[in-house]
This record gives sequence, C-alpha cells and structure tokens, in this order.
Amino acid sequence: MNQTATSAPLHRRLGLLQATALNMIDMVGIGPFVTLPLVMGFMGPNFLLAWLVGAGLSLVDGLIWSELGAAYPEAGGSYRFLKLAYGEHTWGRLLSFLYVWQTLIQAPLVVASGAIGFAQYFGYLVPLTEWWQPKLVSGVVVLLLIALLYRRIEAIGKLGVMLWVGVLGLMGWLIFGGVTHAEHAVAWLPEGGFSALPGILLSAAMGQAAVKTIYSYLGYYNVCHLGAEVKEPHKLIPRSIFLSILGIMALYLLLNWSVGSVIPWQEARHSEFIVSTFVEKLYGAAAAKAATALVLWVAFASLFAVLLGYSRIPYAAAADGEFLPVFARTHPTKQFPHVSLLLLGGLGFVFSLLFKLGEVISAILAMRILVQFVGQAVGLMLLRRRRGTAGLPFRMPLYPLPVVVAVAVWLWMFYSIQDGISLGWAGLPGRVLPFQLGAVLMMGLGTVVFLLWSRKLGRWPFAK
Repeated sequence: MNQTATSAPLHRRLGLLQATALNMIDMVGIGPFVTLPLVMGFMGPNFLLAWLVGAGLSLVDGLIWSELGAAYPEAGGSYRFLKLAYGEHTWGRLLSFLYVWQTLIQAPLVVASGAIGFAQYFGYLVPLTEWWQPKLVSGVVVLLLIALLYRRIEAIGKLGVMLWVGVLGLMGWLIFGGVTHAEHAVAWLPEGGFSALPGILLSAAMGQAAVKTIYSYLGYYNVCHLGAEVKEPHKLIPRSIFLSILGIMALYLLLNWSVGSVIPWQEARHSEFIVSTFVEKLYGAAAAKAATALVLWVAFASLFAVLLGYSRIPYAAAADGEFLPVFARTHPTKQFPHVSLLLLGGLGFVFSLLFKLGEVISAILAMRILVQFVGQAVGLMLLRRRRGTAGLPFRMPLYPLPVVVAVAVWLWMFYSIQDGISLGWAGLPGRVLPFQLGAVLMMGLGTVVFLLWSRKLGRWPFAK
C-alpha cells in the first residue's frame, strides 16, 4: 500500500520498560478486584487453584505469542499472524478478516467491562442509587480515555509507566496488609493433597472459575498489537510477555492469599467491594476510600492500555488493503490511527451503557477463543511446517507440547462458559442464547460479509 499523508508508517519508540508497563496495566485492570469474590464462590477454600490455572494457561499461550511476535513484529498482532499462517491470498484472508471483524465487537466489550467495573467500585465512594448514574460514570470514563489516547505514541509510553506505578503501589499495599494482619489459613492445595487435584481441576466449578481468572490475565500479548512501535522487537516482545505474566501471577496469588487470610472466603465471596472491605477492616474507612481511589486508578490505567492496543488492529488490516480504507488513516501531526481509535472507543461507550459486567466477561472470552487463540495456535504449527525454524528469533521449548496443551485448555474454557444473552427483547421470554453459539453466529455473519466484499473486489475465492 502506498503511504499518503493520511496513512503514515508507525515509529519504533517503545522500550522494554514501557512495553512491559503497558502489558501489565492491561492485565490488571478491574479484573482481579471484581472476579476475586466470584472465584471464591465457585471454588470455596480452593480458590487459589483457579488463579494458578489461569497463570498456567497464560504462560503456555505466552510461548505462542512470543514466537509469533518476535518473528513478525508488525501492527495488529493476531491479524498479521493469522494471515501469514493460513495464506496471505487464500484462507489467511478469511481468518484475519474474521479476527478484525470480531475485534470491532469484542474490543469495545473489553473497554465496556472495565468501565462498568470502574462504575461499580466508584459506588463505594459516591453511592449510585439511580439506574442511570453507573451508566453515566462508565460513559464518562470511556470518553476520557479517548481524549488521553489522542496523542503521539512516545507520550503514551511515558503516561503508561506513570499509570503502572499506581498499579504496583496498590497491589503492594494490599499484599503488605495481608502479610502483616493474617488471621486465617489459606490452602494452596485442596484437602486430600495431590491425590484430590485431578478431580478438582476437571470439575465444572473449576471451569467456571477459570473463565473468570483468565479474563484477569488477558493482556500479556498487548505488546504484539504494538509490534510496529517497539524497539528491537525480536528481543523485547518475548521478554515483555513473560515479565508481564510472571509479575502479574505473583501479584494475583499474593493478593488473593492476603484477602483470604484476613477475610474468610465464606464472607469475601459475597462482597461487592472486596478490596475496599479488606482495607476498611485493616485500616479504617478513610484508608478504604483511598484504596478504592487506587482501584479506580488501576482500572482506568488498564483501559488506557487496552484501547491503545486494539486501535492498531483495524488500522493494520486497512493499511494492508484487507479492511475499509478509512481505518488506515493516521493523524496528520500526531501519527496514530485516530479513526480506529474513535470507532472502537465510541462502540465501547455504547456498550458500557447497555450491558452488565458478568455478561461482558463471558462474551469477551467466547468471541476470542476460536479464531484468535485456537486459530493462532494451529497457525503457528502451519508456519513452522511451511517455513521451518531456522529464522525464528524465539523458539518455544518442548514444541509442539505447549501448542497442544494451549488448544486443549482453550477449548475446555470455551465449553465451560455458562452465560448467555437473554432473548426476552425478541419476544422469547425465558430463552437464552449461549455465548458460544453467539460467537459462532458472529463468525458466520463475518464470513458472509467477507465473501460479499471479496466478490465485489474480485479477490479470493472469486479471483479468476
């Protein structure tokens, strides 16, 4: 594609510290603070196991992202990986188009989930008694995000590090409180030891709990979406991914242990503001309000990184000639994909007004798993078979075992999603459309759109 005044190349200006900070603030967000009670409700005294399962899947899947990201460091992440893996002029066009198609929905859902969670915790500081008040808060959050991201990437990198400091400060405070005020024992292994592990790991409760924990880990791959703006990507991308996962895993495990050691899981699972309740019990109401303010800081920081990364995906597809050309436009002076940012942010604003948090979390995973995570893992195997491994900057150990494990666990997660969309508005009271079926229907609709568009352009599968 020819570069024009409205479609300029992105610049490599993000270092390891900035990339890792953006990854980690993407991962933390509001997730661990709103899902912690839910996981305790599913798992009871074995809640730490669910967080270990989420960390394990992140590490295994991180090997896939590291290998692909180091070898193909371009804007768009999975868009580019899928296109290369399945054929740039054949099936890869369809898979990458479906990924961008889903991104137009699931990326705003991610933004909406953080904004809704933000409004939930904001209710601890200012009671939101009217139905419209939480929606007002979540909508304003999204609009403020768009305003802050409307600037150059180097300025965003510095702002990301500043937000990251707030994340580490909050987590460190909470963990210190648990270590110094522990009253209740928290089990790392289930009653019965290792012999009881297989049954618990394969249980329906673990599946539902793991859906919530993996949502809290998602974001370790954000650096791949920014691949065209990272310095020395062949080294930095794998390092950033694993530093992010290991760092967040330690913080999550210590956070959950700290909360469980102060507030018994039987009580904590019913708390809507678990972090605020935890700090209030230790240090009083004033400290609880300060902690709540930090939770809001963390939630906002995460949404900042999320919207930044996802705005590069439609841009990459459009710049490649595989999506609507308007998304390839970059700001004439600030040099970032402003059209993509405005559209995803605008949809995030709408979704934040329409949906509930639990529904959004399940919908996000259902839409991502088949095309992005499973499709990408299989695609890595195809790339290795076709291109070999001699030129790979990073090669995963024990190949293909990590890929097989990742695919199996992702499919198990897809099966474990329990929520759905109520169809009462369609005149079908009591009927619920499972999110898995909704994801498949979205893929089908995207395929129809792709075929109609390809036929109009005379491209595969209609090219002569």
